[in-house]
Amino acid sequence: MGRGKIEIKRIENPTNRQVTFCKRRNGLLKKAYELSVLCDAEVALIVFSSRGRLYEYANNRYSDLQK
Repeated sequence: MGRGKIEIKRIENPTNRQVTFCKRRNGLLKKAYELSVLCDAEVALIVFSSRGRLYEYANNRYSDLQK
């Protein structure tokens, strides 16, 4: 059985919102990595938190050739 659908709206509780952000951010970074490996694609991801912190992921398959 699959998961139930959730209503997409802003989470009002700051603690719950931060926990959800951390979990989803980590999942998004993992998916970006998996996409780059499985599909041999160049991927860049930039995420800014509500507090202004920067989280990023980037791969470059040509980085070894440039050294």
